[in-house]
Amino acid sequence: MAKYNNDDMGQDLQGLFRDRDGMKFFLEEIVNRAMAAEAADHLQAQQYQRTDSRRGYRNGSKPRRFATRVGSLDLSVPQVRGCEPYHPSMFSRFQRSERALLVTCAEMYFQGVSTRKVQKVLDQMCGSNISSSTVSCIAAELDEKLSSFRSRRLNSNIYPCLQIDARYEKIRVDGRVVSQAVLVVVGINIAGEREILDWRIADSESLETWGDLFRQLKDRGLKGLELVVSDAHSGIIAALARHFQGVSWQRCRVHFKRELANKVSYKLRKEMMRDSAIVFAGEDKSECLLRGREIAEKWKNRYPSVGKMLEEGLENCLTVTSYPSPVRRKTNSTNMIENIMKRLKQRTQVVGVFPSRSACDRLIGAQLIELHEKWATAERPYMNMELWPSRPPVKLTKKTTVA
Repeated sequence: MAKYNNDDMGQDLQGLFRDRDGMKFFLEEIVNRAMAAEAADHLQAQQYQRTDSRRGYRNGSKPRRFATRVGSLDLSVPQVRGCEPYHPSMFSRFQRSERALLVTCAEMYFQGVSTRKVQKVLDQMCGSNISSSTVSCIAAELDEKLSSFRSRRLNSNIYPCLQIDARYEKIRVDGRVVSQAVLVVVGINIAGEREILDWRIADSESLETWGDLFRQLKDRGLKGLELVVSDAHSGIIAALARHFQGVSWQRCRVHFKRELANKVSYKLRKEMMRDSAIVFAGEDKSECLLRGREIAEKWKNRYPSVGKMLEEGLENCLTVTSYPSPVRRKTNSTNMIENIMKRLKQRTQVVGVFPSRSACDRLIGAQLIELHEKWATAERPYMNMELWPSRPPVKLTKKTTVA
């Protein structure tokens, strides 16, 4: 066996690194070979090898430039077909939400509305300044994926339940910073799985904005809808009555309790919350309504608005009272979609003021699609649909009274 000479190896490496591009070439070779080996493990077969365990086939390579401290490396990323895509582990991929945040921050920077906070975010995420061409490329890629997702057909599934809600973001429109509504719709399909169905950036929560969203859902094939869970915003109620006649409406109990508490003085809010909890502790709808009338009688002299709200709005909060307990717990409020809104806020507050509607739409949409994909790979469904009743007991009509 030939004996390896460490001196010869040292001379070779020394000569390699004397060259200006020596380190760059060295790293490119190592990373490319590592990716080739990783692709072989992914396919469970070496190049040209025929095995029973092979999962797919090689399909050439794709060039990719990767920025490092020694300069940009020109890499060849192996491509595969016949199985799930191969993604190299030696450099982290941009997630959609990270790319959207990058585009948003960079757009603010280039439009001259950046702040120290935005610059700090860019430095932490990218480590360097971002070129306008990079921003344009990433934005185009995101817009294409978001458009494809929100225009997908829905007629291949049945959605018995929707939860809808909105939050507000600060957006620069025509040189002014204005508050814009972010409308979000989550569907629960016949298998009990959650899906992000759509979202919108709109001026407000009005009949027109919610109605346009509901109309597009129907155009995309939404079917089998039996129950909608939401708060009592007048725009939502009007749009539901126009576009989903005959569909039951569950008014969020949590919002209802908060609104009741806000109608009394600060010192009496705890007492009001205890009384509202007593109302919903009834075993069935009739008992809850009876308790509601008793609580309304107690408060109506001091706070007439409390009595009126209980008399006119309580029944809409009891739509799912007859449902089995596991289903009722997940449909008597909008807690699920409220948690989604909190997740969105964690990302949007990094930006503060969005430079445009499109920037806000990208960041919100990217976050929602990632959440949708997370739900799709969940081990358990969100709801046991074997317990779902054939038809909810209360129908939403144009005559439904909203307090």
